[in-house]
Amino acid sequence: MSNTDNGDRTPEGRYYPWWLDNLADDATLEGGAMNGTARGAEAVRAIVVKARELYEFQDFSYTDDFGDNGFLEIYDASVEGEPMKVVVTVTRNDAGQAQDLAVLHRPRNSLLLFSRLMREKLAGTPLAEHFLADEA
Repeated sequence: MSNTDNGDRTPEGRYYPWWLDNLADDATLEGGAMNGTARGAEAVRAIVVKARELYEFQDFSYTDDFGDNGFLEIYDASVEGEPMKVVVTVTRNDAGQAQDLAVLHRPRNSLLLFSRLMREKLAGTPLAEHFLADEA
């Protein structure tokens, strides 16, 4: 089953998730590439925007609702030539806003690279602490 009609397209034709501009004020973001939980719409949006900048491409195989309050994205991506598969779950609150997001990246080597690159992208901000430091 494949549905990729749930989201807008940028002028360049890239998928743009509906939920990115519809985050609850107290939204949360967790992921295997992260330490702890990012809290608040501003923090979640900043992390997602930086993550999208790292992807060389996103090839969506599925974007659609699931259950009563859920939304699911499944896509292939690449970061610095390393392939990855990504699953994003979004849970809506009663107002229909994106409340809780969880992101799974795999395989592990790509996840670790992604986490280190996110720390670099977010350097100088408190959000950098959610990601791995360079190996020393």
